[in-house]
Amino acid sequence: MPKKVLLAGHDFLAERLNRAPQGAPPSEALHGILRLLFTDREAGLVAQLPIKPFTIAQAAAIWKVSAAEAQRTLDALADRAVLLDSTAPDGTVHYILPPPMAGFFEFSLMRLRDDIDQKLLSELFYQYLNVEEDFVTALFTTETRMGRAFVNEDAVAGMSDVEVLDYERASEVARNATHRAVGLCYCRHKMSHVDRDCDAPKEICLTFNTTADALARHGYGREIGVSETLDLLQEARDRGLVQLGENAQRGVNFICNCCPCCCEGLIAARKIGVTRALQTTAWLPVIDEANCNGCGKCVNACPVEAMALVSAHDPNHPKLRKAMVDPADCLGCGVCARACSRNALRLDRRAQQIITPVNSVHRTVLAAIDRGVLQNLIFDNQALASHRLMAAILGGILRLPPIKQALANQQLRSHYLGRLIERAEKRGLLV
Repeated sequence: MPKKVLLAGHDFLAERLNRAPQGAPPSEALHGILRLLFTDREAGLVAQLPIKPFTIAQAAAIWKVSAAEAQRTLDALADRAVLLDSTAPDGTVHYILPPPMAGFFEFSLMRLRDDIDQKLLSELFYQYLNVEEDFVTALFTTETRMGRAFVNEDAVAGMSDVEVLDYERASEVARNATHRAVGLCYCRHKMSHVDRDCDAPKEICLTFNTTADALARHGYGREIGVSETLDLLQEARDRGLVQLGENAQRGVNFICNCCPCCCEGLIAARKIGVTRALQTTAWLPVIDEANCNGCGKCVNACPVEAMALVSAHDPNHPKLRKAMVDPADCLGCGVCARACSRNALRLDRRAQQIITPVNSVHRTVLAAIDRGVLQNLIFDNQALASHRLMAAILGGILRLPPIKQALANQQLRSHYLGRLIERAEKRGLLV
């Protein structure tokens, strides 16, 4: 069978995605995903857009079309949730191309729809994310983690706000968000099309702030209030699900209520190591051996296989076992403590401080540095020859030997990037 010739626009978009801070290694599965989500023309146009938020006027200038034509294209893409749109206080509409994860991959399955073949799309996602290893390995092994765990709030009930910080609690994200929406769980929806899903609830994927607003307006989520959001978070905790969200202290845009069998983050954590895949919480379980009867509930509840039963070495009860935790493999989610019926588990602070990026701008810049693509983030309009030239120059600097690179990198981190993030925050934009 002759090899299928890929369309230029999809090739262009695949290359553009792999230049971004998250990256997306090319493969036949990725091209199949892009062909389902974009026409070839759309793919070619989207590949020219900046990584940072942009306006209709900026897109029109890049595409060399009228503002009216640019808006029609942008709105059509936003209506399919491959772009997100938001309105600034001055009335200016901004658009952004979200990364594949968590981004337009998930959004495509956050509602039932018949304009694309969701079964075929799910099969391609499964191939790209669960069978092939390049994307997941690249996604979950950078120094700056994309996602982080939230501590199970039932497991730290009674602790003060000084002990448990606001950004460590999913409930505080819900309370402080400007918008909240619930949609289908992408992971379990995808797995249902390949006959691998579980019985955990599907309509429980939460988004917040401008992302929630955009998805709800375009029908990819249902806007909800604080009370319903808190109820859904509690339902997830009651079911022993792990709450994983955006690795940022402020402006968190998503919290997933994850099962260990379907969630790609938890699967990756077990496969390549928890601390490589996800940002852990600041907590670790401590076992009260006097109360532990070795029932194994905590072991069964642990989503990353960090708990085990070992011999209690009790000469009077040679078959008695006790729970043991491996701190190096522990996510710190507290699901195990919630499952214990004998109060034999409590959570204590880790000795090592956990650093959480301030916001998505901070995390994205750090991720770009990790992948060695910072030049593409700063000079991200590759449609301009000047940007291509400056990206090449900066990329050369960042590829210098370590000693020669140190001064340039130090200046870049301390001066340019600091001002870049500060300006983005003041303008209310997220990279």
